[in-house]
Amino acid sequence: MSTASPEELRGLFLFEDLDDEKLGWLSLCGTVAEYPAEGVICAQGDPAEFLYVLLDGEMAMTQTVRGHAVEVSRTDRPGTYGGAVQAYLGHKIEQRYQHSLRATRPARVFVLPALKFAKAVRKWFPMATHLLEGIFFGMTNARRIVDQRERLTALGTITAGLTHELNNPAAAAARASAELGERLLGAQRGLADLAAQGVDCTHLSALVSLRPALPAPPAGGRRSPLEVSDAEDELGDWLEEHGVPDAWDLAPGLVAAGVGTEQAEEVERAAGGHLPAAMRWLAEVMEVTQLQTEISEAMGRITALLDSARQYSQLDRAPYGRADLRELLDSTLTMLKRKIGPDVTVKLDYDPELPPVPVFAAELNQVWTNLIVNALYAMQGAGTLTIRTARVNDHALVEIGDTGTGIPDEDVDRIFTPFFTTKPVGQGTGLGLDISWRIVADRHGGDIKVASSLPGDTRFQVLLPLTEPAAENSGDGSGGAAGEGSTG
Repeated sequence: MSTASPEELRGLFLFEDLDDEKLGWLSLCGTVAEYPAEGVICAQGDPAEFLYVLLDGEMAMTQTVRGHAVEVSRTDRPGTYGGAVQAYLGHKIEQRYQHSLRATRPARVFVLPALKFAKAVRKWFPMATHLLEGIFFGMTNARRIVDQRERLTALGTITAGLTHELNNPAAAAARASAELGERLLGAQRGLADLAAQGVDCTHLSALVSLRPALPAPPAGGRRSPLEVSDAEDELGDWLEEHGVPDAWDLAPGLVAAGVGTEQAEEVERAAGGHLPAAMRWLAEVMEVTQLQTEISEAMGRITALLDSARQYSQLDRAPYGRADLRELLDSTLTMLKRKIGPDVTVKLDYDPELPPVPVFAAELNQVWTNLIVNALYAMQGAGTLTIRTARVNDHALVEIGDTGTGIPDEDVDRIFTPFFTTKPVGQGTGLGLDISWRIVADRHGGDIKVASSLPGDTRFQVLLPLTEPAAENSGDGSGGAAGEGSTG
């Protein structure tokens, strides 16, 4: 087998600073292999036995993510390398190719055994080796710790928001329940008062039968404050004209319950000359009805919040399966309701024809959480949050946009980099988008990108395959790269 001469190796940026002795050693230890177009140089998952350095031609690095080959980079620059780039770590990690290399046109490649490469690095650059080891394991540990903290912080935020949201309806139900007992006693006293005044059984029966026939209270918000005020004035005048004491105190509650002059006239006919006592009794009964409605609405709100929490956490589902993206997004919005200020408008544009998508639903909810929280932060409490779903060929698209400050051009290429953040110290870990990318790309074989980063129009797009992969084979994205200066 042929090898590369020391002079040819010196012309590569990777080896240009080595002396003649080292270049001669590399030339003796390595070989030159030729690959045809589409030839596989190394395959992801195989034992990492060689370092590959491009001499001429072109090669591409790909990663297999849940059965899909994703091209990460492509280059024709001599000296670009890939393969066993972490051989210097020896047995401290499992030495397998973290990517695949493929010749995209006929290529000559310098092939150096991983053990020889590791020996050279440790012997020629002992201090650099220690530094690289420290960086690798330090970053790995830090990434794992901050990743866990990021998840716990997100969980804490969601829990605090959910607690706050549950507190309001729970307090309303408790207050209404406490008042309900008093109103029931008041209604009983009202009936006793009517009986004490000599109202016979026929009229009592007519009054009791009349209550279910009265109209239900109008739906909230349908009448303007002016219309409500006019109705109260009209009923108050009618009650006062008919000798009902405290007419102006009774009118607001009766109007809120849907009673007007027409219904008051029906009560007058049923009361048989005992209108004041009958109206007081009716007011108490209407209060009971309203309190029951408040309790029912509060409990319905609590149930809806718990359903959203269960949907968000996916506690009642298998970890992987088909899910409706609309449900996942809605449950996330419910969990984040406390963070969405009154000056933020939420605009939803869901594709009704989008089918369920095979996903790890609980993990995707963390993606939506990260993207929505970032959008809210960018808008600083005022703007429009837009969430859109659509079908793009064989993928489902989820787009989350905001009208915030945008992303500076110099930061766009770094936003998915671990620990990179534009937030002030202490307000961001720089792992939210990195975690999101790994969930979408590594776990689902999808893609996440910035479609626009302009001020007033920032849009993140998440693409998810609509079909399940034939085989699960996901990379962790931590290996070497076929690119200049990249050692993984």
